[in-house]
Amino acid sequence: MRMDYNRAAANGMKALGGLYGYIMTSGLPKALVDLVYLRVSQINGCAYCIDMHSRDLIKDGMEVEKLVLVPVWAESGALFDAQERAALAWAETVTRVSETHVPDTAYEAAAQVFDEKQLADLTLAIGLMNTYNRLAISFRAEPEALRNLRD
Repeated sequence: MRMDYNRAAANGMKALGGLYGYIMTSGLPKALVDLVYLRVSQINGCAYCIDMHSRDLIKDGMEVEKLVLVPVWAESGALFDAQERAALAWAETVTRVSETHVPDTAYEAAAQVFDEKQLADLTLAIGLMNTYNRLAISFRAEPEALRNLRD
C-alpha cells in the first residue's frame, strides 16, 4: 500500500463513512446496494473493492453462479430481476459519465423502477463507490484474498 489514506485523511474518511451509513439506512435493499458497489468496482478495476463486495454478497447468500455473471448481467436473462437490472444499468451509465453523459433514455428507464428518493440514493451510492475505488486504486489497497494468500 502506498499510504494509509484512512489515517492520513481521517476526517474525510469519516465523512465518507457518514454517507455510507446514510445509504445503508436509506431503504434501498442491502443486497442491491452491494451488487451496485460490485459492478462499479468492476468497471473501475478496483481489486480491493471487487474482493470485498464479492465476499459480502456471498456471505449474504448470493449464489456464485449469479455473482460471476454480474459483468454480463444484461445477457443473463431472468437471473437478475427488474430492479437489479435497472440499478446495474444506472450504475454503468453514471460511472461512465464522461463517456455516456447519462442520456435521458437511461434516466427514464431508471425512473420507471425507482422513485425520486431511491434514484437519488442509488446515485449517491454509485458516487460513493467511485470515490472509494479511486482511493483504493490510487493508494494500492490490498485485497483480502492477497493478504490471505501470504498468511
